[in-house]
Amino acid sequence: MKTLVTGTEGYIGSMLAPMLIERGHEVIGVDTGFYKVGWLYNGTEYTAKTLNKDIRHITADDLQGIDAVVHMAELSNDPAGQLAPHITYDINHKGSVRLAALAKAAGVRRFVYMSSCSVYGVATNEDITEKSPVNPQTAYAKCKTMVEQDVQPMADDSFSPTFMRNATAFGASPRMRFDIVLNNLAGLAWTIKEIKMTSDGTPWRPLVHLLDICQAIVCTLEAPRDIIHNQIFNVGDTAQNYQVKEIAEIVADKFTGCQLSFGENGADNRSYRVSFEKINKLLPGFKCEWNAQRGAEQLFNLFSQIDLTEDIFLSRGFTRLKQLEYLIRTQQIDSEFFWSK
Repeated sequence: MKTLVTGTEGYIGSMLAPMLIERGHEVIGVDTGFYKVGWLYNGTEYTAKTLNKDIRHITADDLQGIDAVVHMAELSNDPAGQLAPHITYDINHKGSVRLAALAKAAGVRRFVYMSSCSVYGVATNEDITEKSPVNPQTAYAKCKTMVEQDVQPMADDSFSPTFMRNATAFGASPRMRFDIVLNNLAGLAWTIKEIKMTSDGTPWRPLVHLLDICQAIVCTLEAPRDIIHNQIFNVGDTAQNYQVKEIAEIVADKFTGCQLSFGENGADNRSYRVSFEKINKLLPGFKCEWNAQRGAEQLFNLFSQIDLTEDIFLSRGFTRLKQLEYLIRTQQIDSEFFWSK
């Protein structure tokens, strides 16, 4: 299968592309290159041929002969989305819907969209399923919701979109991110030996290892069409719903000598437990292989091997918001987040 993957130089994409290549897929990558500076270690055997291109500039010619698109190249996470909400809408909503329309017109048969469990927003009394109401709280989550709503009507006999609502990712990647909860706590535990929570840690978050996300994508691309056609899948495992304080305790337990403390109730009211029964029941070959304990151990071993320093942990290449602010401040990207000429 000839597959175009957007975001091949990102946290997940840098691991997904080699996995697809290893399974015999012909992979064409697209990435704007905002985070090239963030390379933590040499951890992949293959690298996909990648077009250095903003998704807003993808053309019909780029999609000729493509069998499937996996789309994950958006401004990622809530702080980056809030930095310039109008640009977030331009890229994450308009750009993604435009890409889906171009793909359909070009004869692409499968379109796998990386959505997020953040579309669910605030807590309910029951585990949230794909049929539960969405309640996005941020520009990032609202855009995910709007893309799903706008792309679903495009589905027909020749175009099969699938929407993957990922739990919060964690785990090691050469294009590392330290601005997601377990990775961030592990970095603090290693570099300063202290996790000082500003909240009481009671909110719930579902977690999923990035390699399990990659496996879900592979399974979706290779599944019979009737299973994935215009379907929404929560990506993760129901057993991997954690309160934030549990995540902190798991990390502190692995990183011996780390001091852990908690604060009061935080201002962030996002809290949700998610059911992942659908994907585990219906998607052939999918099963999460990782949990938070194993992920914390992986990061401990990695940090030991590469001798992670506080300077590296805090450097802009591994935190989306810091890198975008740097590119704006140095005028390397313009007011519309295009590379300056």
